[in-house]
Amino acid sequence: MALLTTGKSFIKALESSGAVGVQAPLEGGFEGRYLRRLRANGYEAMTLTARGLGDLSAYLTGIHGVRPPHLGKKTTGQQGSVGYIYFVPPLITTRLEQIPAQSKGLVVWIIEGHILSKQEIAYLVDLPKRESRVKVVLELGGARSFQWDPLEKYL
Repeated sequence: MALLTTGKSFIKALESSGAVGVQAPLEGGFEGRYLRRLRANGYEAMTLTARGLGDLSAYLTGIHGVRPPHLGKKTTGQQGSVGYIYFVPPLITTRLEQIPAQSKGLVVWIIEGHILSKQEIAYLVDLPKRESRVKVVLELGGARSFQWDPLEKYL
């Protein structure tokens, strides 16, 4: 990679395909550079890890239940003693409501994407087609240089 990169080709690829699969050097630092370029071009960014996401459609675009560890506290009444369920608003939908009107959209950058199944990757490919203001960047592994391809290629 050049010492100074503008990131224009990366942003153009992301805008044209909507979802991009990325392979970055394992020493890190490249993600931050490209996130900074995206923010400078008018995008809002949200970073997530793929570990522990569960059902992607419920977690990203629907209201979903979360049951935190009970830490010895038990529920009362006729329910099982496994703790209460708390309902959490969808990440992408609530974030889209809060971004400024002049923003180009929201980039969801997901690290450790190599653990996702083909069905989950297919959902991430389809997400920008259903919501045009959302772009997806999925890190799929390591490489000697920062590389990207349309996420459809990995299906």
